[in-house]
Amino acid sequence: QVQLVESGGGLLQAGGSLRLSCAASGRTFSSYAMGWFRRAPGKEREFVAAISSSAFNTYYTHSVKGRFTISRDNAKNTVYLQMNSLKPEDTAVYYCAAAGSGYSGSVYFTEVHEYDYWGQGTQVTVSS
Repeated sequence: QVQLVESGGGLLQAGGSLRLSCAASGRTFSSYAMGWFRRAPGKEREFVAAISSSAFNTYYTHSVKGRFTISRDNAKNTVYLQMNSLKPEDTAVYYCAAAGSGYSGSVYFTEVHEYDYWGQGTQVTVSS
């Protein structure tokens, strides 16, 4: 069982930066692939970024590539999402998620159904 708690959301103007954090409970965090998703008002939850358990591989949705960076610190049981050059269309609730252990350190996931554990979300609002 893994519990995830996101933090770092807020209200800011376009062009600004935020760093989201997701703290995980449990001693097996380093065996989980992690991901960030978001849900904008009136839209479905969508994939944003993923990182393999060893951090060997990362992957981003096209709209955030070059602006967002996912990283993890397995010693701190934490995954991060650094968001730069934020746009109003980035406004959403951001969720972190963990995909079950047992996969190789290079595997990452991009689909909602591939993740086993979810945080409660943190709101990011970008004004124009």
